[in-house]
Amino acid sequence: MNRRNFVKNSVFASALLGTMPLAATTAARRQRSIKKGIMWATIGVGDTISEKFSAVRKAGFDGVEPMSHMDRDEVLRARDATGLEIPSVCGALHWQYPLSDPDPSVREKGVEALIYSIEDAVVYGADTVLLVPGRVTADVAYDQVWERSVAEIKKAVPVAEAQKVYIAIENVWNSFLLSPLEAVRYIDQFESDYVKFYFDCGNILAFGFPEQWIRILGDRIAKIHIKEYSISKANSEGRGAGFRVDLMEGDVNWHAVMKALDEIGYDDWAITEQGGGDTPEGLADKAERLSRILES
Repeated sequence: MNRRNFVKNSVFASALLGTMPLAATTAARRQRSIKKGIMWATIGVGDTISEKFSAVRKAGFDGVEPMSHMDRDEVLRARDATGLEIPSVCGALHWQYPLSDPDPSVREKGVEALIYSIEDAVVYGADTVLLVPGRVTADVAYDQVWERSVAEIKKAVPVAEAQKVYIAIENVWNSFLLSPLEAVRYIDQFESDYVKFYFDCGNILAFGFPEQWIRILGDRIAKIHIKEYSISKANSEGRGAGFRVDLMEGDVNWHAVMKALDEIGYDDWAITEQGGGDTPEGLADKAERLSRILES
């Protein structure tokens, strides 16, 4: 197409869009193919892996995020029987063996656990593992957490790259990576496409705004945890109590969150980690609320 025809067609397209109803163009912008998942620890229905997967499927979810170090054969059987997908694996041992620990032998076990999580992901067909990189304490300084965790994660990066599995750093209440700009610097220093961020919307609300973090992190985000948080409940009952609300009944601005996700082109999974899934009805309610968030 020559330049004259290109300009002509572009003008025609702009004029056509100008005649479309606002509701139609807004609906077009909001079309999303984000799938609904649930984090393993929040499934309160069923005793066995198979029963829990079945309950999740009946509730209306598309996938499950299991913990690492589970019985792989049982997880695969449950996955195949229900048709659920496994988009990511949550590390089960990063609190027990933090990569920031002063003891090198503890950090070594943490790296081994991370690599095992990556192997879990490969077996399940997942492309992401969730990692808490360490925690700042009275005895472990902020800069030490940074230096130690970076050095240890680098040992697992070649495995992640070879297997095409993202190591996704989650923001949790570990007194570390307290600003989005710092999180960007932390991720970028690895110079690897396979080190990204696992963003938790609820966790951040205690000291920030999720939509701002999302825009700044951009395509560094591998997965999203959908979690609610009530600031008023936290102020009156204690910080942890802020999570004891249903989705869409706290202070996360879900419309702003989804708008920010649209702006960065996020089209992956939304995995809820909210309490309240202790009955079949509770699970179904969580799935329905998650659907409403994704449509906001």
